[in-house]
Amino acid sequence: MHFRSKYIGSWSFYKKTLMIAIPVMIQNLITNFVALLDNIMVGQVGTEQMSGVAIVNQLLFVFNLAIFGAVSGVGIFTAQYFGKGDNEGVRYTFRFKIGVVLLILLVASGVLFAFDETLISYYLKGSAKGLDVSLIAKSAKDYLAVMMFGLIPFALEQAYSGTLREGKVAFPPMVAGVVAVLVNIFFNWLLIFGVGPFPEMGVVGAAVATVISRYVQVFIVVIWTHTHKKQLPFVKGLYRSAKVPLTLVKRISIKGVLPLTANEMLWGAGVAILGQCYSLCGADVVASHNIASTVNNLFNVMYVAFGAGVGVVIGQLLGANDLKGAKEAAPKLIVFSTLLTVVVGLVMACFSGLIPEIYNTSEEVKSLSTTFILIIAICMPLHGMLHATYFTIRSGGKTLITFLFDAGFSWLVVVPLGYSLVYLTDLSVVAIYFCCNAVEILKCFIGYVFLKKDMWLSNIVS
Repeated sequence: MHFRSKYIGSWSFYKKTLMIAIPVMIQNLITNFVALLDNIMVGQVGTEQMSGVAIVNQLLFVFNLAIFGAVSGVGIFTAQYFGKGDNEGVRYTFRFKIGVVLLILLVASGVLFAFDETLISYYLKGSAKGLDVSLIAKSAKDYLAVMMFGLIPFALEQAYSGTLREGKVAFPPMVAGVVAVLVNIFFNWLLIFGVGPFPEMGVVGAAVATVISRYVQVFIVVIWTHTHKKQLPFVKGLYRSAKVPLTLVKRISIKGVLPLTANEMLWGAGVAILGQCYSLCGADVVASHNIASTVNNLFNVMYVAFGAGVGVVIGQLLGANDLKGAKEAAPKLIVFSTLLTVVVGLVMACFSGLIPEIYNTSEEVKSLSTTFILIIAICMPLHGMLHATYFTIRSGGKTLITFLFDAGFSWLVVVPLGYSLVYLTDLSVVAIYFCCNAVEILKCFIGYVFLKKDMWLSNIVS
């Protein structure tokens, strides 16, 4: 009975989180389903082209996470200001978001423009096994050149949509995401294969379609936000000035933006470097890892979206100074996230052998992809628990702890383990991949200790 009261909540309790999570789930599910279709369409052109796109997506993944980290770092304060009912505070945090994402945009654009060939070449050091490495490199460079134009709308859309969700307005970003997905599918079909009067552009066509869809998405979100001032009072006078109090800038920077941006970038870089580590086992591993990662992104939307909902719900409770309510809600939400991912992992395992068969690639790549997907499915409950734990700790502004918990663990444990197994053992890439995923069970114990300490229970906007 004690277990049930502590770890299991009522339907009305979960409903608050799901009202935020479900629209995010739907948007992410459709977006990642399109990424899967995108992958399959490019895969029809050739394995080399698909590998080139996969390499670029690994690089852009770091940029995406840097934007996500910055927006989330400010969003800790935004959620608590919403919980407090302080619209001026929300305005300040939104202005800060716009400034910081534009700064990241400038830095990332400079790095990608100056070092594109060098970064791409890191993924092409393994054995080719019948693949044309020069074609992979060319496909990656062509794809990246166009995708650079999509960085601006992505950054702005994240700033707007993040703020809406932190105010428990999740439906409009979902609609914008769905429309963008449909636009992406339509132009993928026209431009990858050259339908009707449109030229056959291959990977470049896939990039053009993505960029168009991103501009459509940000246009919808921005227009909706600024035409609903009654529902969103913080919009009034939003751009009347660029004022953000210096004391708040310091607090947000120290407690939110710097640690979370660094965390997301380092964690993303760790994932990218781990992908490069796997590629040392052969160029075919790049294609297999790409397929598995795309399928993983399709299935992990459940715990990713639920984690975002956990962050908002806990953050608003802390902002309203209901520390007892936040403490009681946390274990219930984490257990729910874990149970949810047990079901998702089982479903993913059932489809592990079917999805790779859709791709126009070799049997070796299909077989390896299936095995990678099965490993991800087995480890899915670990990630569900960790994601909810991470957002719980982060909602109280304890971002140094989350930095050590997330990026710290990745760089001190996972990345060294991956490289040690590649260079110092004769283990297969499958065994290495399993070890690098399964080691995260240690992180679950670390997260449990952090939660028990109650260090995360903090109101940072009072």
